[in-house]
Amino acid sequence: MIAPDCPHGSAAVSRVRDVVGRLAPGAPVEELRVEGADEALRLGMPGSPTVRVDGEDLEGEDAGPPGLACRRYDGSGVPPGWLIEAAVLRSLRPRHVLFLCVANSARSQMAEGIARALAPPGVRVSSAGSAPGGVRPEAVRALGEIGIDISGHRSKGLGEVEGEVDAVITLCAEEVCPVWLAPSRRLHWGLPDPAAVEGDEGQRTEAFRRVRDELLRRVRVLFRDPARD
Repeated sequence: MIAPDCPHGSAAVSRVRDVVGRLAPGAPVEELRVEGADEALRLGMPGSPTVRVDGEDLEGEDAGPPGLACRRYDGSGVPPGWLIEAAVLRSLRPRHVLFLCVANSARSQMAEGIARALAPPGVRVSSAGSAPGGVRPEAVRALGEIGIDISGHRSKGLGEVEGEVDAVITLCAEEVCPVWLAPSRRLHWGLPDPAAVEGDEGQRTEAFRRVRDELLRRVRVLFRDPARD
């Protein structure tokens, strides 16, 4: 939904169409021009642009009161690609989600732990890497701080992933990401490698916490349960 004078409307529509075209080819995308405050109130539109997937706002029920004001998404008027991707993938109800990075030691391990904690029953979550190493103790501690235990995890190679994978989410930023050859929906959430941060223990710990918190934010959207919002 877009207000007539919204400067970010066209960019938002283009981004939504791109994501839907990649993850759900053929799914309809409806563009609705909202002409006035009364219509925005009737539609419950919390600013422009507003994107809904299966009737649910990208930011959930806390998106704000109805109105025609410009919305801000992470400081921009256009919803970030990951937010649209997470909402579209959620609507497709994947049964097996795989997180990939190179070493399967930090980002993908934390993503697996968070996703397993938040995924609905029946959804399988895996992680792997193209050059697996050991699970970083900082990753274990960072998740332990939010009540998620991955102390029993181990790093795994691509060949150890079992079963059909519905969605693959790569997390590499500085490195060349692993390539998953089997058919699946593909998303890329490039996040900095906290294991590459130099400095004292406090600086390294904060790097893991930042990535943990961003993963938590994104996975919460992916597995959001409207009944719990």
